[in-house]
Amino acid sequence: MQAAWVNGISTDQIKVADRGLCYGDGVFETIAVVDGRPQLLSQHLSRMRSSLERLGFPEGIESAIESDLALLPFEGDQTLKLIVTRGDGIRGYMPPQEVSATRVVTLTDRVINNDRADRGIATRLCNYRLPLNPALAQLKHLNRLDQVMARNEWHDPNIAEGIMLDSEGFVVEGTMSNLFWLNSATGELQTPLIDRCGVKGVMRDHIISLLQREDIRVVEGRFAPSVLSEASEAFVCNSLIGIWPIIALDRNHYKIGSMTRKLQSILARELD
Repeated sequence: MQAAWVNGISTDQIKVADRGLCYGDGVFETIAVVDGRPQLLSQHLSRMRSSLERLGFPEGIESAIESDLALLPFEGDQTLKLIVTRGDGIRGYMPPQEVSATRVVTLTDRVINNDRADRGIATRLCNYRLPLNPALAQLKHLNRLDQVMARNEWHDPNIAEGIMLDSEGFVVEGTMSNLFWLNSATGELQTPLIDRCGVKGVMRDHIISLLQREDIRVVEGRFAPSVLSEASEAFVCNSLIGIWPIIALDRNHYKIGSMTRKLQSILARELD
């Protein structure tokens, strides 16, 4: 079941001239609601505020979003999605000087797939590569065609996620997730640097903060896909799934290691 609100009004319709629809001119956040409580809400709102600033939106939109959230019927396990567009505009790419942003909020029932968190997932390396674009790197903007192209490469239900490289061949992220692995050669927990493309996930940053608190070193960098062959364990993460262990990446196979299980346990306690 899905409920939707546009600018605080219960409706599932927006104007056809909305720049989010016409040009992907906007950002979004997807948030897990557990037992009626939005998880990591302050981090999501902070990222949205930062993203809007980078795209040149006016200040103050977040206060309207907070007012929208105060009226929502949170209960049980749900998925909360927040979308902000630059609103209606005249034809053409040039943004209007006076921005009247459109706020879209949806709330849907969510079924939690604990089986993948427990048993792990199979993944594949995508052929489609992310173009380098530092100006939009890290942002969760509305244009997700790169991810759509990559996700359309496979239809095998046994493969839960695809790992994406950038145009220079470095590992970046999953189609819907961020990626971590334990390098067996160095003993380091590693994750791609998100500075030239890709999404800087809220769950990714939260896990990094948990690692720092636990005095566990994590290295961000540019890594060739060959490093994944040297990994002793690996996992993907996002705000809805939490942490999913990787048990296979094409022909590479992994055990669900102690580091992954430890982080799952820490995260569960942190969000409880």
